[in-house]
Amino acid sequence: MEERQLTGRHIRLEPLSLSHAEGLAAAAAADPSLYQWSPVPQGLAEVRAYIERALAGQDEGAVVPFAIARLSDGVVVGSTRFFDLDRWAWPQGHARHTREEPDVCEIGYTWLSSPAIRTEVNTEAKLLMLTYAFESWQVLRVCLHTDVRNARSRAAIERIGGRFEGVLRAHRMGADITARDSARYSIIEQEWPEVKQRLELLLARP
Repeated sequence: MEERQLTGRHIRLEPLSLSHAEGLAAAAAADPSLYQWSPVPQGLAEVRAYIERALAGQDEGAVVPFAIARLSDGVVVGSTRFFDLDRWAWPQGHARHTREEPDVCEIGYTWLSSPAIRTEVNTEAKLLMLTYAFESWQVLRVCLHTDVRNARSRAAIERIGGRFEGVLRAHRMGADITARDSARYSIIEQEWPEVKQRLELLLARP
């Protein structure tokens, strides 16, 4: 899948590469206590391995990973990605039969450095990614998961308009090396115009 740089007013989502390793290592090292519920790499070796795994997923067509950079100074402040890109088996003759783009996807693996939390960074990252998913790929649904114990992440997803669907029990390995329960949220294409307006209003606030 074609690599794509997504640029907003405050941040740029750059296709993830090993050139981001030092920036991501510095971003993660600022306050490791932030990442109780998120598997965030610590140290340059872990970050390089993290990037290499993401790029392997990209080569398989399952992942589109980004580094998040501030436009004001170019500093890398975190990472995010599209993943679980799913193309449905539409029957021949259907308008979607010949599409190469995913029909549904997930946004996740999102983490930010301490100074970027509770700023416009996460809101604009979601606006850029959701706009690309719904308006360029024309997906039918975007899913988001988070550890049920991660109150900050759940509040952030609900704030942008994610609809809570339920809890997936023992869904994934958690950052604390346990079988974590995941809170599942989604946005579907019919809800996108309202969600987009909400995100734009949030970004317009001082």
